[in-house]
Amino acid sequence: MKKKIISVVLCAAMTAGLSAGTATVAFAEGTAEGKTFAIITKSAGNPYNEKEAEGFQEVIEAEGGTVIVKHPETATADAQISVIQSLISQDVDAIAIAGNDINSLQASLEDAMAEGIKVSSLDASVNPDSRLTHVNQAGVQEIGQALMDAVYDIAGGEGDWAILSATSQATNQNAWIDSMKAIMEEDEKYSKLNLVEVAYGDDEPQKSTDQTLALLEKYPDLKVVCAPTTVGIAAAAKVLQDGDTDVKLTGLGLPSEMSEYIGDDDAHSCPYMFLWNPVDVGRLSAYTSIALANEEITGAEGDTFTAGDMGDYEVVAAGDGGTEIILGAPFKFDPSNIEEWKEIY
Repeated sequence: MKKKIISVVLCAAMTAGLSAGTATVAFAEGTAEGKTFAIITKSAGNPYNEKEAEGFQEVIEAEGGTVIVKHPETATADAQISVIQSLISQDVDAIAIAGNDINSLQASLEDAMAEGIKVSSLDASVNPDSRLTHVNQAGVQEIGQALMDAVYDIAGGEGDWAILSATSQATNQNAWIDSMKAIMEEDEKYSKLNLVEVAYGDDEPQKSTDQTLALLEKYPDLKVVCAPTTVGIAAAAKVLQDGDTDVKLTGLGLPSEMSEYIGDDDAHSCPYMFLWNPVDVGRLSAYTSIALANEEITGAEGDTFTAGDMGDYEVVAAGDGGTEIILGAPFKFDPSNIEEWKEIY
């Protein structure tokens, strides 16, 4: 297929493009024309996923394509399987999915690929046999290190701490948690920190609230809760700020949901946190889907392309044996910048 060489400019609030050392594919207006692109989020009511879907839709529509956004009713593999099967029957050209389970979606996604549908994942990956490539927010090691250093800093280098995760099957959560555990084990610096429990709120506000309360009750010497999930951190922040506790919080959160909890004094539960721009995750996923649908890339390691004004990106090896495209490094939100960023997303 003849490569398009005219770039389209789209607004991006927070992007760090990755330079590629080889020739890249640039997109022209209309590169999605005549094709249908679907995005499947984890579940309805997940504000982070909704922002990803917004970015995905913006790019596809700007490039002249048809977009289908699907928010399953529950954050389960079964709910996503039903959506996948429906999209196969609609003969879409590409599916991007934030997986609720690393393995359970494989049969359905393989069915989709057998029908010629270009499948990629974003945010939470599916296994390598279920996708052509994965769009990742940031490198696993980078996220694990940032979170581990935040726990160390907030806890004063020692004491009990806990993790409040999403679901026990969430691939991104598990990878970040494994990275944090490895960092603790390998570096003597963290030897005085004691991880007491990994709790699961299933990305549901009420369950995340209940799990936070349970952690406070079970561990009276708890110093820090780390919640690498936007739903979990918002629920935990309210519990800790409204309660009679000195326990502090860090993790990954949306600025608009966390602004009232960010502060470096006793009146606020979260000194600082991290995230990236979920709109840009969705944008990059859309550009990836377009490149796959146009057969400009295959998802193989070393493939490169230009994602509008987001810059050049390269497909690299992922830790699970597949490939991925990394948006950029995690970004720190603290009292110095939270007011600015809460107006953006």
